Amino acid sequence: MAGDDEKPAEPTSARVRLPGFVNDEDIGLGDVVKRVSRATGIRPCRGCGQRAETLNRWLVFSGRSGSRRREV
Repeated sequence: MAGDDEKPAEPTSARVRLPGFVNDEDIGLGDVVKRVSRATGIRPCRGCGQRAETLNRWLVFSGRSGSRRREV
């Protein structure tokens, strides 16, 4: 069938604006979890990097109102 070779579009991450809490740099949920874990003394495991990448694709925190993908 025609069109069977096409890859499905990768879902875009949700974007949450938090002006005043997040500076102009975007930060993913995985990076937030990684920073909190390190700050509390939890040592990273082998799966931490993969988990962070997955969470970063799901949710991005932004302090700016510029480029929008899907805003929550």
